[in-house]
This record gives sequence, C-alpha cells and structure tokens, in this order.
Amino acid sequence: MARLLFLIILYALPSLVVPIHNSSAGGCAIIRPPRDGGIRYRGLTQEQIRSVQILPVDYEIEYICRGNRVIVGPKVRKCLPDGTWTDIEHHSRCLLLCPRVWTSLENGRVMVKPPGPPVEGTVLHYSCHAGFILEGRNISHCTKLGKWDAPKPTCLYDRNYTGKKKLYIGALFPMSGGWPGGQACMPSAQMALDLVNNRSDILPDYELELIHYDSMCDPGEATKLLYDLLYTEPIKIVLMPGCSGVSTLVAEAARMWNLIVLSYGSSSPALSNRQRFPTFFRTHPSATLHNPTRVQLFQKWKWTRIATIQQTTEVFTSTLDDLEQRTKEAGIEISVRQSFLTDPAVAVKNLKRQDARIIVGLFYETEARKVFCEVFKEKLYGKKYVWFLIGWYADNWFKIKDPAINCTVENMTEAVEGHVTTEIVMLNPETVRGVSNMTSQEFIAALMSRLGGMNPEETGGFQEAPLAYDAVWALALALNKTVAPLKAKGRRLEDFNYNNHDITSEIYRALNTSSFEGVSGQVVFDAQGSRMAMTLIEQLQGGSYKKIGYYDSSQKNLSWFGNDVWIGAGPPADRTVVIEEFRFLSQKLFAAVSVFAGFGILLGIVCLTFNIYNGNVRYIQNSQPYLNNMTAVGCMMALAAVFPLGIDGHHVHRSQFPVVCQFRLWLLGLGFSLAYGSMFTKIWWVHTLFTKKDEKKEKKKQHLEPWKLYATVGVLLAIDFLSLMIWQIVDPLHITVEKFTKEAPKEDLDVLIQPLLEHCSSEKMNTWLGVVYGYKGLLLLLGIFLAYETKSVSTEKINDHRAVGMAIYNVAMRRLITRGEWQSEQQDTLKTGSSTNNNDEEKSRQLERENRELQKIIQEKEERVSALRNQLAERQALRNRRRPSTGQNQNHNAPPPSSQPDPKSLLPPPGYPNPTTDNHSLPPSFSNSSNLYPADSKMSRNHCHNSQIPLLYK
Repeated sequence: MARLLFLIILYALPSLVVPIHNSSAGGCAIIRPPRDGGIRYRGLTQEQIRSVQILPVDYEIEYICRGNRVIVGPKVRKCLPDGTWTDIEHHSRCLLLCPRVWTSLENGRVMVKPPGPPVEGTVLHYSCHAGFILEGRNISHCTKLGKWDAPKPTCLYDRNYTGKKKLYIGALFPMSGGWPGGQACMPSAQMALDLVNNRSDILPDYELELIHYDSMCDPGEATKLLYDLLYTEPIKIVLMPGCSGVSTLVAEAARMWNLIVLSYGSSSPALSNRQRFPTFFRTHPSATLHNPTRVQLFQKWKWTRIATIQQTTEVFTSTLDDLEQRTKEAGIEISVRQSFLTDPAVAVKNLKRQDARIIVGLFYETEARKVFCEVFKEKLYGKKYVWFLIGWYADNWFKIKDPAINCTVENMTEAVEGHVTTEIVMLNPETVRGVSNMTSQEFIAALMSRLGGMNPEETGGFQEAPLAYDAVWALALALNKTVAPLKAKGRRLEDFNYNNHDITSEIYRALNTSSFEGVSGQVVFDAQGSRMAMTLIEQLQGGSYKKIGYYDSSQKNLSWFGNDVWIGAGPPADRTVVIEEFRFLSQKLFAAVSVFAGFGILLGIVCLTFNIYNGNVRYIQNSQPYLNNMTAVGCMMALAAVFPLGIDGHHVHRSQFPVVCQFRLWLLGLGFSLAYGSMFTKIWWVHTLFTKKDEKKEKKKQHLEPWKLYATVGVLLAIDFLSLMIWQIVDPLHITVEKFTKEAPKEDLDVLIQPLLEHCSSEKMNTWLGVVYGYKGLLLLLGIFLAYETKSVSTEKINDHRAVGMAIYNVAMRRLITRGEWQSEQQDTLKTGSSTNNNDEEKSRQLERENRELQKIIQEKEERVSALRNQLAERQALRNRRRPSTGQNQNHNAPPPSSQPDPKSLLPPPGYPNPTTDNHSLPPSFSNSSNLYPADSKMSRNHCHNSQIPLLYK
C-alpha cells in the first residue's frame, strides 16, 4: 500500500511543480494535459512542441479529449505576464458522455444537475405531467463508464385522470448567445401560462404547458432542438422561437408539420413573406414598422427628399427596401443611398458631397459611434441637418468610450444633438387593464419579482418580455376561439397531430383575427402576420432623450406633444432651397435704347421724306432713289425690332410670348434684306457692268434698266421670306427658360438663387441660325468683295454705290447744301465737267495717273534731246575739218563762231505743234522745268521751257 501511494505521489509531483515554475525570461512553462486528453499548441510543429519549454505571454493552449469524452472545466488557458496560466485553480478533466436521450422525457419533465452536458456525476430527476403516471425510477446517475445506472423511465397515460387535458407548446428561448432574450422572456411566458391556466373562461378543459430549450440564438443549434421537439412526445400544437435567425429556420420547416409558429422576438422584415412562411405570426413588430412613422414625420415636416446610410446586413437592407417603397408611394425621393460594411468614412463623405440634409441611419450601436465620429469630422450636423436613428440603443450610447473611434465624448455629444429616434412601443404607456387584468406597471412589478431582483439592464430580453407575455395570451385566446368551430366539426384540440390540416387552419384564422389589449399595447396582426404596434418618437435634447410623440400605424394616428426643439428657427429644409428668380431686361436700359431707336426711326422718316421730296434733283435721281427708299425702310424695320426684343415676361404673359418672338424674327430678317439688299444690288450691278476693261467703254454706253435693280432686291427678299416661312412652319419659335449658375445670397441663409431667363427658341435653333447666318454672312462677304472691286469705278446711273447706310444721305445733303438745289442741270454740268469728277478723291487719283504718264513722256523727250545734241556735235566737227587751212589763217583773228546751235535744228519734228509761251496751259507741277534737265545743258532754260513742254503735253 505504501508503494502504491509513493507511485501516485511520484506521478503527480511533476504536474504540481511545473505549473508554479516561473521563467525568468518571461513566459509560462509547458503544463501537462488532462488524463485521456491532449493539448493543441497553436502555430507550433511537433518538433517545436518537443523542444520548447517556455511559452510566451498571451499564448493560448486548448485541451482536447479522446474518443467520446468531453472537457469538463476550462477548455482554453492563456499565459499571463506573471508566468501562470489562467484558471489554473480549476481542473480540466476529460470525462465520458452519457447518452443524451435520458435527458428528455415524453409527457414529463427532466431536471439536470449540475446543468451542462451529461457526464460522470450528472444526476437526472424525472416527473410526469398531469394525467400521466411515471413508470421506472425517478432518478438516474451517469457513471464513470459513460452509462446511466438505471433504465430510462416512461410516462404512461392515466386513464382514470379526470382533470384538464394538456396542450403542449414547444419553445426555443435563447438563454445565451448573441441575444440572450430568453432570460426575461421565458419567465414572462411562464407567468402568462400560469394566469391562463387559472382562468375558467379561457380553455376551461385544457391546460397549456411549455416545453422549452436553449437555442443560444444559433440556427445550427436550433436545428437539433427542432428535431427533438418534433420527433419526441408529446405532440406540440404550436412552436415559439425567439431570434430572427432561429425563427426563419423554424417557420420554414413548420409548414411541413402543419404547425403554427408564434414568435416573440423576431424583427427581420424577411419574415413578412407569406409565401415563404405561410403559418408565421409574431408579437414583435417588424423592423419595417419604423418606416410608416418615418414617412409620417417626413410629411409632417414637409420633406420630399431624404438620404439613407445603412450597415450592410440583411435586416437593414430589407428595412431600407421597404422604406424606399413607402416613400415612393408618398411622393418622397431617396436622393442618396449609401452603405458600408465596417468603415463608414466614405459613405459619410458621399452624403456631404451630395447635399444630404434629412438622413435615415440604419446600423447597430457600435457602428453608430463610428458613423457620428465621421459626421463630426465632416460637419454633417447642426441646424441644416436631421438624423433619424433606431431607438433601441442605450440612452448613453454616444458617451461610451470606444477605442474604434478617435472622437471625444464632447465631439460625439455635439454631433448627435437634435437627432430623432423611432422605437417600437413594447410596454403600454397608458394605465389600462387588458385581457390579463393587469396593467403594464403591474406586469413589470410581477416580472421583477420572478427575476429575483435581477438588474433589468443586465437581463437579456427585458424590453421584449411584454411581447412574450402577450404572445402566450394571443395563443391562448386563439385556441379558445377554435374550440367551438372544431366541436361543430366533431373534432377536439387534443386530436391535433402533424398531419391534421383542419385544426391548423382553425388556429390560423383565430390568430389572424386576434385583437386585444395586452401589456404591450393593442395586439393586432397584419396580413403578413406581423404585429401592428405604436411607435415612440424621441428627440435628443441637451444630451438626453425626450418623448415628442407616438404614432399608431394601425389607426394611422399621430399623437404629437409639440415639444420638439430645433437648433435653427424650425425644422430645416430637406435640401438647399433654390429660389427661382426671373431676370428681366433693365427698364432704364430698355427705355434708353428705345429712345435711340425712336430717333433712328424718326431720322429714317426724315431721310425718306427728303428723298421723295427732292426726287427731281439729278443727283438724287442718279443715286437710284427707290433703292435708297428701300434702304431707309429696312433700317426703320431693323430699328423697330428693338421694341419686341426688349419685351419679356415683365410686359407680356407667357402665352403671348411666341407672338413677340415672331415679330422679332420677321422685323430683323426683312429689315436686313431691305436695307442691305438695296445697297448690295447697286454694288452687284456696278461690278457686273464696269469691271471688265475690254468692254468698259461699251458697257458705259449701255442703259441700266431700273427694274433689274428692283428685281434683284425682290429675289433677296423672296429668299429671306421663304426661309423664314419654312422655319416657322416646320419648327416654330416658342418660349424657352434658360437656367444660369446658382448664386448665393449675401445673407447667411440656406438658399441659393437660380437665375432664369426667358428667350425665344426652337427645337433645332442652331440649325436654323446656321442656315440664316451662313446665307447672310456669305452675302456680306460677297458685298465686301464687290465693293472693293468697284472702289475706283464711277457711273452716272448709280453715283453712290460706294456709300453705305446713312452715308448715302449725308453725301446727298452736303451736295445740295453747298451747291444749291436751285442750280440748273446745265450749270452743274459745266462746273463739274462730268460725273467722273464728283469728289476730291477721284480728282486726286486722276491727277496722280496723269503725272505718272507725263513723267514717262518727259523721259522719252530727254532721251531725244540728248540724241539730237550728239548729232549736232558731229556735224560741227565735220564742217571744221572741211575748211581750208588758209581760210583758217585768214580767219585766225576773226571772232569764233557762235556756240549757239542753229535754231532751225531745234525745231520740233514734223507733226508737233509750234512752241508757245503760254504757261497757263501747263499743270502747276510743271511750271518750272529746272528739274527735268542737267545743269550743264547748252540750251537756255527758258528756251527749253517754251519749246519742249508743249510737245510733251500733247
């Protein structure tokens, strides 16, 4: 015996020593695994595990068991900085698992002690429901061999039982997991069952009993529990799941067993699909129930444009899809729809960039802090913005320090101020006794008593507890309503089985028509089986939430307290208010231009009158007065277009504006054709008749028919008239409003000014303007070319073709004033010589041409004089050689012969006139001929002047 004890101590000693060994290098020593188990070292190979002795701080190990054994005790341990492992005082053991089938009893109850998996040391206590007798032992122990020490008992039907018949409800309460709502909902449902079973007016012959499991809010775990509920006795008449994910699984499978599903804690909008979930009801309203309230508030505050931002999850996506449909029906536009997975920074920036003002946010509480930290950074809060959030956040959610954000509590408080929340009313705010003869305040007190004084804020599902309570009452009232219809058909509720569709249909109809006052308010189901409930509307004012109203979606009734507070003067606009402002022509400018146009028209009338009155004057007649009259009329029409051009919406109604457009177009078009066409006609015909040199003399002799001029103007007018007529028939002008860049007013107002301008336009305005401008532009270019080509041409028939516009009348008036309109045509002809020299410019050009011709003649004559001199010199020399020498001696003392040439030799050649001394016949520029001959000339200057110049001026 001593040896055995020694061996045991020797075996256990290493495991006692190793855990308390601390490494000086920082870390924990390797510990031994439990018996029949092992350790999983994360990130280490088998060789590293055999060689390593010290594991670093924060390193985690996991126990695993062999075979059909499970870990009892801590499964994972972590190395602490002090060199010890977590929970080292609690031992971990690998024990055999006894069969789980012993843990459930048909038509009875099983109490497991201690709670948890059935392993060595677990004790089961059995009891049967009323009307059943237990057969077998009422207690069973799990041995170390993984077996129960007694056979599983059974509950047999007691034929002698005369009490109430039991109807069983299969429930899945999430006591743990993501949403541990069963912690408060299960006691609440049990409290309702006790009250129902004690009522003599509700199911007097029946007793409702709850068979429940912990679904842990996990669809995978719920699948196994659903199997147990369906395939173990007793038969359940209704199923009651909790979480949305679990309810989706149960409701989709229940249709195959003809089971009604009544949920107390599912809000997913997807569960409202009647085709997919035909037997599903819920006392927890759908998340989409917030949307009618939101739409009602949008309409109350006259908002027609909103924006949304959501976390990318199924419940929020479905809710937002429903909101989009409802807003569309209400005539409200969702202008911006943003979503994010984990980081909302980009989504918030997009809201800012797209001028979002009224924003609906759908996200969980942790993401809400991230969103509003970005909202603070982007300044997307204040008097211009309103945020709509979900109301089931904690009241101080924005004050909780979150390491995931870099904003202070003050920043968050500033950003969230003034936002509005909508929350489903889960507890009746009024002091009304409902069907259970209990007010909402009394219910809370009774629930707190059942919870044993637990803190409500730490109890999962405390807010949803009234919904679970009313769910049991809704089921009890519906079952009670089916008793009579079933009895008429010869059926009873206890006859229900999973193949009986008739009883299920009766229960469905009864639930679908349910309507009663519960502790959570009026219980009514819509066509999709979802609860119709009131919505509480709150606003954050000064850092705390204040109730500002309720909305009853079933009655469409908004109860408003009128205590809403806004940062600005009132609810902000749903967008930057754009004020449309029509811009009209300045009346002072219009009046000034109209006055000038009036003077122009008056001057045109004066010129027209002047032209007609002096039509018998030859100078006027030679300027083609009818064409000048057309020019005057065209100018007056163009000037008259100023008046319709200045008329806009300030003067006439929009319906009359197209008429004004027509007046503008026709006056300008025809006025241009008359004014310019008459001048163009003159230039055209002058160019046609006088630009060809070979035929110039003959052309001048031709007589220009006036009808040709008028026909040319008529053709131009016809082209213009035809083009304008086609334009107005095919694409008539109409009023068009043009928008310009928005302008911000100087005041600090949330508005922009949208300048608008009314003008005339047509569908293909650019095309028509291109045709008109192209045609008239080519006509102008051609006119410029023709005017240049004919700038030096003069004709008596059209004596003013080089003048344009009013210059024609200026020339005519100057001629008449300076020369007198009473002079006869003969006197005018004598003084002017001919119409060739009508102005100084023409005279100057003529003199320049004559001067050039005379210079050429003088040069030729100088060359002739030089040749004659040479001939004279040669003759003189020849004479001298022919004289005899004696003659030379005899005449030696005689005076030398005169060096003057023989006057006869200088006579003009035949055909030239005799010289004259009349200097008056020469042009003034040739009165002095000293510049025409060299200084060494032997000829007298006067002689040259008198003899040569007349020859040159032939």
